[in-house]
Amino acid sequence: MKLAVPKGTKDVLSIEMEKYRQIENIFSNVCKNYGYGEITTPVFEFTELFKRGVGETTDVVSKEMYTFLDKGNRSLTLRPEGTAGVVRSYINNGMTSLVQPVKLYYMGKMYRYENVQKGRYREFTQIGLEAFGSSKASIDVEIISLVNMFFEKLGISDLQLMINSIGCKTCRLEYNKKLKNYYEEYISGLCSDCKIRYTKNPLRLLDCKVENCQKVAKNAPLFMDNLCGECLNDFSTVKQGLDNLEIDFTINKTLVRGLDYYTKTVFEFISDNVGTQGTICAGGRYDDLVELLGGKQTPGIGFAMGVERLLMELESREINMTNEVYPVLYIATLGEKAYSIASKIAYELRKQNIYVDIDVSGRGLKAQMKYANKKNVKYVVVIGENEIASNKCKIKIMETGVEKQINVDAISEIIIENKA
Repeated sequence: MKLAVPKGTKDVLSIEMEKYRQIENIFSNVCKNYGYGEITTPVFEFTELFKRGVGETTDVVSKEMYTFLDKGNRSLTLRPEGTAGVVRSYINNGMTSLVQPVKLYYMGKMYRYENVQKGRYREFTQIGLEAFGSSKASIDVEIISLVNMFFEKLGISDLQLMINSIGCKTCRLEYNKKLKNYYEEYISGLCSDCKIRYTKNPLRLLDCKVENCQKVAKNAPLFMDNLCGECLNDFSTVKQGLDNLEIDFTINKTLVRGLDYYTKTVFEFISDNVGTQGTICAGGRYDDLVELLGGKQTPGIGFAMGVERLLMELESREINMTNEVYPVLYIATLGEKAYSIASKIAYELRKQNIYVDIDVSGRGLKAQMKYANKKNVKYVVVIGENEIASNKCKIKIMETGVEKQINVDAISEIIIENKA
């Protein structure tokens, strides 16, 4: 029987893994420059966390979660997104007593049982961040600027930034009434999911991807036209802040997010590139989520993006994220005594963070030299019986073919001096 990976998962091999590392390193550096510390939460949590936090009417909770009973008959779920777990950690670990705002970023695997498409998997890697404790719209601007800077560091400068406000609890009450009044005459033609949304969460009617429901949504009343004074002022601050940083944006009055916890500012970075044709990054404010999950009322905001989708975007732009490291030195050996000397030299150089390679497969000299060529080694040294007896060997610069005679016991010193 030939075993295969489950549908929607994949092996990440060495060269591609380097791309993931490059993205994560750039993201980590940008986050740290903005004052964010890294957090890691469990890959699985109690199912109730996602039902309450993400929302039972969302597609994520109702259709896409990997949920199972453990041996104690407890319902657990592989995390489908990062925010709920970070909020839970913020509450559980008493972070409300820390200096606010608390700024956290994360990188990790997420799981959703959804249709597999190019760049969309059932096991995927997500990077994101959350900030707790600031109700000021200035932090909205700061976070959007962080995302914008991250993309610039990757070499992407032409994504479209879409922003909108979906209000607070105060203005949402009135807006939901208007939305339900509008949809009332269209209920019979809505999809089965939207019929449930109409009763439980009218705002999500606007986020349906079914063609007929999208047609109905086009003429629905807009949240932007129904914001309360506070939400209007906050959104104005966001626009002014982005203008001040010279970050281009478009107001998309139909933009809502697919998860229940969002309030006020929501945003997306969109690509028209053939590589992905869609949202690369999405986020927004969630001022009621901490309280909903058992903490005290605390404003929050965050975003997330899928690394696989981002890699597609980079590849379509021919932005190379590989940073393959080649050996500085290859020591070819003839005989056991030569190997013993070579392994000791290699060990000492590796202590100095120098990449050294030696033969561990019992190859002949010709095969070793062929291997060194394929590995793009900078220097090659050959050690055999004659070299051991005379304490003399030749070091070859592979790029030019130039050879120089040196002492065997001086190899480490010479390589350390010339490693750059």
